[in-house]
Amino acid sequence: MSDHIMVIEDEQKIADAIAYALRREGYTVEVCLNGETALKRLSAFRPNAIILDVMLPGMDGYELLKHMQNKGSLGIIMLTAKEDIVNKVLGLELGADDYITKPFDMRELLARLKSLLRRIQAAGEKPDTDEITLDGVTLHKSKRTVHADDRSLDLTPKEFDLLELLLASPGQVYSREQLLDSVWGMSYFGGTRTVDIHVQRLRKKLGEPGSEIIQTVHGIGYKARRGTL
Repeated sequence: MSDHIMVIEDEQKIADAIAYALRREGYTVEVCLNGETALKRLSAFRPNAIILDVMLPGMDGYELLKHMQNKGSLGIIMLTAKEDIVNKVLGLELGADDYITKPFDMRELLARLKSLLRRIQAAGEKPDTDEITLDGVTLHKSKRTVHADDRSLDLTPKEFDLLELLLASPGQVYSREQLLDSVWGMSYFGGTRTVDIHVQRLRKKLGEPGSEIIQTVHGIGYKARRGTL
């Protein structure tokens, strides 16, 4: 079965061009011209990934992300004409995985989408072997679930992969570049600030254990502390 991709874009010509390119690659595509329609269609279409324009009429892309449930199971690429870092950070904080500024090259969009889908698929195929427990945080690899002090956490695919990498080797220091390469892949075009944003989000979701478990190594990157397994 082909991957299902939802395109949420209000400019008909752009939406049609993206849909055409995706269908040529073998994807099943549904186009929504506004956020309200997209919300209604999500559960029925069940996309593997979403290409989401920020500047939508009525409910914009940011508001749509806030209203979406179970974002952790989706890959989300945001499209926008805005270039400032504040808007990029906001999109990532709301659960987007990647960010492309208009105008964009269709080949770049397809490459990023393929890379994102590969990472999601690879994560879902990890064998049901064990779990990682560290100082009140339990990560189930195969189920892709995380509990912190008996709370179930809703993590995005990138947040989960980042946390798994750190917890799997407590005490090992990873540079931002190493984390970017391991979690986002070589095809990611963003900067290392993406890593910092995801670490901040992880710490917030983990709560009190988060600031203790994920430690900053100044001038280098991050590590998971050596704790009680």
